[in-house]
Amino acid sequence: QLQLVESGGGLVQPGGSLRLSCAASGFSLDYYAVAWFRQAPGKEREGISCISSNDGVAYYADSVKGRFTISRDSAKNTMYLQMNSLKPEDTAVYYCAADVSYCGYYSGTYYPKSGNGTRAWGRGTLVTVSS
Repeated sequence: QLQLVESGGGLVQPGGSLRLSCAASGFSLDYYAVAWFRQAPGKEREGISCISSNDGVAYYADSVKGRFTISRDSAKNTMYLQMNSLKPEDTAVYYCAADVSYCGYYSGTYYPKSGNGTRAWGRGTLVTVSS
């Protein structure tokens, strides 16, 4: 059974940083495309970053490019999302996911967008950016 558990969310002031973790069990993250999504109150789920299973390259949505960094640690079977220069509009529940259908850019657009077809999801961790 593929299981993902996020941690590291919380309250942070604008301009601050947080690092989210996502521990996997029942499978190895190395063999799948992995991603982070978020869902703000009243909005649809948004894909923000992923690592391709083919070449290990990281990709980012425009909304987080230059501020967030995705990574994974094979020895710990854990993926991370380092979030810097946080803004109030980053407030959301953040989800990690594995075995997404596609990771990368297509016609200049970042994918995955909504995560439809993704095989494994964590339960989410809340990030609140507020002064």
